[in-house]
Amino acid sequence: MNATDDTRPSPAYNYAVVRQFTLMTLLWGILGMAMGVFIAAQLVWPELNFGLPWTSFGRIRPIHTNLVIFAFGGGALFATSLYVVQRTSRAALVSDGLARFVFWGWQAAIVALLVSYPLGITTSKEYAEMEWPIALWVAIVWLAYTYLFFGTIARRTVKHIYVGNWFYGAFIIVTGMVHVVNHLSVPVSLLKSYSIYSGATDAMIQWWYGHSVVGFILSVGFLGMMYYFVPKQAARPIYSYRLSIVHFWAIIALYIWAGPHHLHYTALPDWAQTLGMAMSIILLAPSWGGMINGMMTLSGAWHKLRTDPILRFLVVSLAFYGMSTFEGPMMAIKTVNALSHYTDWTIGHVHAGALGWVAMISIGTLYHMIPKLYDREQMYSVGLINTHFWLATLGSVLYIASMWVNGITQGLMWRAVNEDGTLTYSFVEALEASHPGFIVRLVGGAIFASGMLLMAWNTWMTIRSSERTAHKSVGVHA
Repeated sequence: MNATDDTRPSPAYNYAVVRQFTLMTLLWGILGMAMGVFIAAQLVWPELNFGLPWTSFGRIRPIHTNLVIFAFGGGALFATSLYVVQRTSRAALVSDGLARFVFWGWQAAIVALLVSYPLGITTSKEYAEMEWPIALWVAIVWLAYTYLFFGTIARRTVKHIYVGNWFYGAFIIVTGMVHVVNHLSVPVSLLKSYSIYSGATDAMIQWWYGHSVVGFILSVGFLGMMYYFVPKQAARPIYSYRLSIVHFWAIIALYIWAGPHHLHYTALPDWAQTLGMAMSIILLAPSWGGMINGMMTLSGAWHKLRTDPILRFLVVSLAFYGMSTFEGPMMAIKTVNALSHYTDWTIGHVHAGALGWVAMISIGTLYHMIPKLYDREQMYSVGLINTHFWLATLGSVLYIASMWVNGITQGLMWRAVNEDGTLTYSFVEALEASHPGFIVRLVGGAIFASGMLLMAWNTWMTIRSSERTAHKSVGVHA
């Protein structure tokens, strides 16, 4: 079965929750990216901390990362997975009430993060800063989402489970598992807890979780998106269904082992570091297999890129995915990591995936879905989509390139030593050398974020035109 197979009559799908998640994805995306631009500006002008604890870089940054990963990226995954699972299963969601709970429960969790993080109420764990009451609530909401997704698959009216749902399903199961394991803690008050792990074990569990967030939310989940929306927008069947199945089993078997590459040259046992490095390098094969499968789906349809900016978003996102999944295994090699670790190169790599892959494919899929969700033939303005595409591409390239240059500069300066073994450069000198890159990163991030404002306007006008058409129709029939 292909994603393009829509020949049979459609049952009544629950698009209400999909519309809700779609609109909140846009809202949280704008807010999360604005936070990113703000903290980028703080690195250019440190005075923007305002001398206040609530607006310091250390408290604002986790707001940025959590908003773009869990609110924007998570919202896109909720919206698209609940859209795709219904259409490919030819069945409505198993429970409309549960769908409403998942939506409002997730928004409540995001608001709780926005309130607690500026106050310094965090666990201090990367991507897992939420304290235990919020973490518990997220686990409950995620359990409801799991039942909603798999319950809908169980009531499907077609025998086949489309491959996109395999990827969505794996992302849901593994994300829930690593969230629970990493957040196991001993509460000492309502807003404070201590992890049950300690020392190197705590670091290992944290980065088993941390890289699984990258691997299963930001890669596997969005690959599920790719396997549905690229064929749909191109109006072509997926290049190789067999390759998609091989891709699925290979990537979920390997990704879970890659976390230790975050802990090279630390107290983690050397064998664990080497295992993480080896698995990361092997991971290149299935990652590029998926990228090639998506790209080759356009065989015979490449001419559409000239006139279809939505397809352009999807294809360029695959190019960024291929680039970042080559760069990641390379940076996992210990000798390369000795230069790149703790530098802006890592920030560039993360944003090659976050802006180039996750955000670009999310934007493309939302542009595909929004007209269908509001019963329109297309978005209000194709020209605005074109403009958004070039803003997103330019912003991504400026951001990533500036961080690559900064990272290599920092790594070389930190490693430089004089003949007597003393450091050639002070940390302040390396910081001064990084300042131009900070400015370019700020400009690139601001350009990318401005494109999101265009998207919000385009979406608003699309919805308004849909409402006006509905009112006219009612007037005619009245």
